[in-house]
Amino acid sequence: MAGCSRVGIGAPGFFAFLFVVVSASFARAQSSAPAPAPTSDGTAIDQGIAYVLMLVALVLTYLIHPLDASSYRFF
Repeated sequence: MAGCSRVGIGAPGFFAFLFVVVSASFARAQSSAPAPAPTSDGTAIDQGIAYVLMLVALVLTYLIHPLDASSYRFF
């Protein structure tokens, strides 16, 4: 019985030690170089300005159109 209990205690200890060694090596393997700083080539800014200008043109068109259409008498 003494041999059986010694094996029962030694096996979990061995697997715990193996787990610590393996997990430490995985932790070191996952460290990577920092990501490069984001760079902007200006296309997103240009596209945003274009959308704003198109929205302003659309709003002005709908505001001016009723004034222009009221001068015509079709009926």
